[in-house]
Amino acid sequence: MTTHFISNTNVLLGRSMRHVTRSLDTILTVAITPIALMLLFTYVFGGAIESGTGRYVDYLLPGILLITIAMGISYAAVRLFADMQSGIFERFQSMPIERSSALWAHVLTSLVSIGLSLVVIVLVALVIGFRSPAGPLAWLAVVAILVLFTLALTWLAVIAGLSASSVEGAGAFSYPIVFLPFISSAFVPTDTMPGPVRAFADNQPVTSIVNTIRDLLARQPVGNDIWIALAWCLGLLAVAYALAMLTYRRKTT
Repeated sequence: MTTHFISNTNVLLGRSMRHVTRSLDTILTVAITPIALMLLFTYVFGGAIESGTGRYVDYLLPGILLITIAMGISYAAVRLFADMQSGIFERFQSMPIERSSALWAHVLTSLVSIGLSLVVIVLVALVIGFRSPAGPLAWLAVVAILVLFTLALTWLAVIAGLSASSVEGAGAFSYPIVFLPFISSAFVPTDTMPGPVRAFADNQPVTSIVNTIRDLLARQPVGNDIWIALAWCLGLLAVAYALAMLTYRRKTT
């Protein structure tokens, strides 16, 4: 059954990736707004923000990466919604295909396309001055955290794509998630915030994930933040996956 699942997912992933490669503008569109934010904060606001680091772009980049992921998942929801409306899932039901393969194909497509957008963001950051003393293991840890965060949010996007009644609704669910990095340590240290705002910022998932990525890239001790970040990512992933599969079964039975 595992071999059958992998084979089915691979075929459907190829189908989804062909759709993406025919419209590469989606990858660039996901990257454009985060790049604009990075340039804006680095060159316009960066001089007025006290982040406690030598280069503000070094402080800023982890939050920009998470914003990129949050923006990219809306396309996963839209692609899934389009497939649901086209009736392709009903056709899959009549074929000897593992039930979850179609969803995993969309999730992995999102992972690849968002990954390409993240590469574009890092390249632009390097051009404008980002530098990191991190070694290969630290970079691998950063990639692992970004993958977990992308998977968690993409499974949330699956729920939206399956549940939405319009294409606008499928994509709009990501707006609150995009806003979360702005109330975190992504742009400024949380100790500069008023009490209630700081309490929220310190106890939402983005802050611990941003702090962990920032410390890894700066080759600094990560402390407890890495465990909190992993707990958030894995917890969100488990809950989102379970709800997505439950929603899918209800939609296709």
